[in-house]
Amino acid sequence: MAAVTGASSISLIRSSPQQFHQNLALSRANGLRSVSLAGYGRSSLSFGLQQRSARLRVSCAAKPDTVEKVSKIVKKQLALPDDSAVTGESKFSELGADSLDTVEIVMGLEEEFGISVEEESAQTIATVQDAADVIEKLIEKNKA
Repeated sequence: MAAVTGASSISLIRSSPQQFHQNLALSRANGLRSVSLAGYGRSSLSFGLQQRSARLRVSCAAKPDTVEKVSKIVKKQLALPDDSAVTGESKFSELGADSLDTVEIVMGLEEEFGISVEEESAQTIATVQDAADVIEKLIEKNKA
């Protein structure tokens, strides 16, 4: 038996596995966000449903030496100690950078690599890896 308890949840009580899967599919189709289960005197179980983003992200994984150069520039621009761990996954915001710092990092990268990063591309840069990927894309584009 399934009972809708509100616009954002569904409760399943003593349902068979087949009924459970049908009701779970129904809850997804209707945009419900939580499901509660109870049955045969056992404790109930609740869990939430999360909608996944359909956004596709393609990464071209820049060369390690490019990532290293970007890491050094980021450390310099943010005045981080030499022993700071800055990797490809490091987010500028987690390293203490604000929007002005990010602009200065991009300017430092442009100077170091002899490229020009358009504003549209600059807005997509949030990590060291993002910056390295953009740089390599621009370098390849300039070679062609």
